[in-house]
Amino acid sequence: MKRTGIRIPLVLWSLAVLYPIIWMFIGSFKSNGEIYANPWGLPKSLNLENFTTAWTEYNIDTSVFNSLIVTVVGALLTLVLAIPTAYAIERLRFRGSQLLFTLYVSAMMIPMVLGWIPLFFLLARFNMLDNIYGLAIVYAVSQLPFTIFVLTSFMSTIPKSLEESAAIDGLSPYGVLLKIITPLSMSGIITVTIMNAIQFWNEYFMALIFLQTEENYTLALAIDFISSEAQYTNAWGTLFASLTIAIVPVIILYAIFQQRIAKGMTEGAIKG
Repeated sequence: MKRTGIRIPLVLWSLAVLYPIIWMFIGSFKSNGEIYANPWGLPKSLNLENFTTAWTEYNIDTSVFNSLIVTVVGALLTLVLAIPTAYAIERLRFRGSQLLFTLYVSAMMIPMVLGWIPLFFLLARFNMLDNIYGLAIVYAVSQLPFTIFVLTSFMSTIPKSLEESAAIDGLSPYGVLLKIITPLSMSGIITVTIMNAIQFWNEYFMALIFLQTEENYTLALAIDFISSEAQYTNAWGTLFASLTIAIVPVIILYAIFQQRIAKGMTEGAIKG
């Protein structure tokens, strides 16, 4: 009886979340006439014209490529900066390491919106406005506190005897980091990489502020442009198709790695 009481709200919540996604997916295969005539019904046929229009006329192909670059570069740069930083804070224990860790954790509490204006002028100073690689750098820096926080939890669980044995065998601190610590922290690394990648793929506001020309638009900005156009051109099927293109990769990625994400976050929380 208790389980039933718990499951009913979960089922209702699932329906509330899934229904708009399913409706959007169905609408992406409808013509405008079908959408207006029967917005809740199934399409008469699997019409791919909306996807073709979104991909060619609205340059969704370019936006997908830009989002892919920003996501991959941002996620990799985050790891390159976070892994050695987390290792230094957790293992080297230099003077001020605990203070540095506290600063990183505190940065997680600061709303990112407070940094948008300074970042705008900073990017303008370095001629990196309207540059997808500049945006990728901003993304990477914005996720450093969270990534370092998670990775230090994983690295704290690795026995120090392994590092001592490696040092006796002649490994330098860099060798210990690359050959011992990084492989043993792979669960945490994969977890934060997937979460960061989803965050970068979906991000809208910083892309809106720092990107100014249509050829550099990420997928979120391109969809916003199509949404504005749809109000005047009635291109609702094209809008639904664009949303489907944006959402499906995220759903697939999360469906594949959901157990690893949950396991990784749980291990970091318990063992750290």
